Amino acid sequence: MIIDICPETLPRIRNPVLAKYAGTYLQIYEDFLHQVRRTGIEIAEDNWQEETKNRIENLRRKGVVVRNDAKSLYINRISPACLACRKGVGSLTLFLSLQCHRRCFFCFNPNQENYDYYSQNKRDCLRELDYLQRAGQEITHLALTGGEPLLHPAEMLAFFRAAKEKFPGVYTRLYTAGDLADRHMLAALQGAGLDEIRFSIRLHDPEGVRQRTFKHIALARDYIPRVMVEMPVLPGTVPEMQGILLELERLNIFGINLLEFCYPFNNADVYREKGYKIKNPPYRVLYNYWYGGGLPVAGSELDCLELMDFALEQGLKIGIHYCSLENKNTSQIYRQNYGHGAAPFLHFSPRDYFIKSAKVFGGDIPRVLRVFKKRNYRWYNLNKTFQFLEFHVNQVKELKGLEVEVGISTSVMEEREDGSYLRELKIQLTWPEIFDPAADV
Repeated sequence: MIIDICPETLPRIRNPVLAKYAGTYLQIYEDFLHQVRRTGIEIAEDNWQEETKNRIENLRRKGVVVRNDAKSLYINRISPACLACRKGVGSLTLFLSLQCHRRCFFCFNPNQENYDYYSQNKRDCLRELDYLQRAGQEITHLALTGGEPLLHPAEMLAFFRAAKEKFPGVYTRLYTAGDLADRHMLAALQGAGLDEIRFSIRLHDPEGVRQRTFKHIALARDYIPRVMVEMPVLPGTVPEMQGILLELERLNIFGINLLEFCYPFNNADVYREKGYKIKNPPYRVLYNYWYGGGLPVAGSELDCLELMDFALEQGLKIGIHYCSLENKNTSQIYRQNYGHGAAPFLHFSPRDYFIKSAKVFGGDIPRVLRVFKKRNYRWYNLNKTFQFLEFHVNQVKELKGLEVEVGISTSVMEEREDGSYLRELKIQLTWPEIFDPAADV
């Protein structure tokens, strides 16, 4: 068992050096929350972590597949591209342009680099595919998103044809709002070898617009092997989303991805007006993640889990996948940390892909060193500046009986101009008597 250190648990720490060290990370977190509030949105007062955990375990008992450290859950089936997304190896998503005829208040494209430029101009994705092929890059899953890719049909079709030619066996998918996905367009995509299409549905669209999208989804079944819907679940929309699920079941498509709804650091006035707040805490591990979707909104995850329970009760046959924001960030951490030559006292976690180590502090160091000397264990690091002894997590169990508090460190490898550096992101609390490395890290 590992205990998160927060303002409520910090007073439980008896070791003053560890308490001071952990307090530094609490201050970093508070500074982050302050910066979020300055963008114009509040943090939820309630912490629903325990309720979320209980709901996930209940779904697991009912047969739901719980994967990626409970960051992703699915019923019946899941897209192979979603499976590949966990590590991100061989999986790539590109866009032709960020131009879009929709104006979704929750769109995170404004966070993309050079957003203004690519809202008016196109990328040369064919050149990018040429480069990847020449570099010997192995691409197994390739997606095209936007903006709206169907606004550029010639370039889009050329992209998918080139992808199939340059990377034989590659699994291709397309993201679209669906407005332009008529029979002619779908037949052309079939000719280009498209494997999967993902439609977006907006609950606030007029009924006529939604019915047109459903019509195009039904048409797509005749042309594309896997037809899906992918959409964020806005808090408080469970009844409307239940209707969406029932309609997609009637259409007999492959499945739907229920996305955790996010705040993209813009349109704060709309989020305030609708009463949305940021999930508390927003991340399990605070870090600068590449995925530009923003921060998770409180209530969305619980509503997604409720929808999965509804699907089970209704006996739905389509695939239903809950994809949390944490799930989207996993591949970044895997690629940063996996395969790096690290010190022997560091542990690459197969659970969350972060790098872990154990630490004892201050007056506990001499007692732990005596145990290590007796066992002839030498793979440790003594840091005199911060007064900690760092060692492999598999040694924690050897300290039973010492009554020492152990900090479990979570870190990430970062590539900088002058080399690779290990950056610590979080410290948690445990004791040798309750720590289980197989289950905890």
